[in-house]
Amino acid sequence: MNPAALNTELATTSRLLVLIALTVYVVSFLVLAVSLANRAKATKQEQTKAALRIENIGLVLAGFATAIHAVGVLTRGIAANRVPWANMYEFSISGAFVVSFIYLVALFFRDIRFIATFVIGFVVLVIGSANTLFYVQVESLMPALQDYWLVIHVSVAILGTAFFTIAAALAGLLIAKSGKKKSNFLKVFPDTEKLEKLSYQFNVIGFILWTFTLIAGAIWADKAWHRFWGWDTKEVWTFIIWTIYAAYLHATTTRGWEGKKAAWLTLIGFSAVIFNFTIVNLFFKGLHVYSGL
Repeated sequence: MNPAALNTELATTSRLLVLIALTVYVVSFLVLAVSLANRAKATKQEQTKAALRIENIGLVLAGFATAIHAVGVLTRGIAANRVPWANMYEFSISGAFVVSFIYLVALFFRDIRFIATFVIGFVVLVIGSANTLFYVQVESLMPALQDYWLVIHVSVAILGTAFFTIAAALAGLLIAKSGKKKSNFLKVFPDTEKLEKLSYQFNVIGFILWTFTLIAGAIWADKAWHRFWGWDTKEVWTFIIWTIYAAYLHATTTRGWEGKKAAWLTLIGFSAVIFNFTIVNLFFKGLHVYSGL
């Protein structure tokens, strides 16, 4: 790719937009946290309604931040003259956008408003890390990545990660509610059965997407390196993640695993996803290491 095609000024604008989105996300997170705290302390129906109104404001702010975020990601892609997920910074901002977008869309189909604080908090953490730890100047792709499989393989991986993130938030709440010592704060969340059902649904979609990620990666590897599998660190960890979630689905559907045991498997799987993105990219060598740092 011709370096002249890179637009550094637009890349700077992109980063500014992402930082503006981050600011709005932070405000949204604080408003949602206040709403959650007020609901936990509410003793009257009027107080609960007031807390819900604050929550609505927080969700509107989250939607506004997501819209700005989308433009920031889009302009990064235009500046680079390619899809904006070729290094850790770009994958982080694109992934955080998809997490927020998928969550907001899911609100129209599932009652999961109660995890808004945690999801938006996670988005804030990811974008903050991207801008402080992972930021790199816009640059051209290495030859092996200049392929349409980059669009297919990585976009599906990002989608799968988004569903795993929401499932993990639900699993974390399930574990908290299953504890022997239950604080008054936990009363605002649904019962463990509903949390388990919702977490399972998001995990199923995430697993299907991750399965396609694994298959698409093998096809791309054969095209780029003339082998479907090479025991590269990234390949191995992608398979480990798939195995953990496959074990989760097997345990919950055929072995009767439920409640905390299933929730812990979900968190183990999500921890593997985070490890794969951070530690593997930063500290391991291989064909798939694309931190850009």
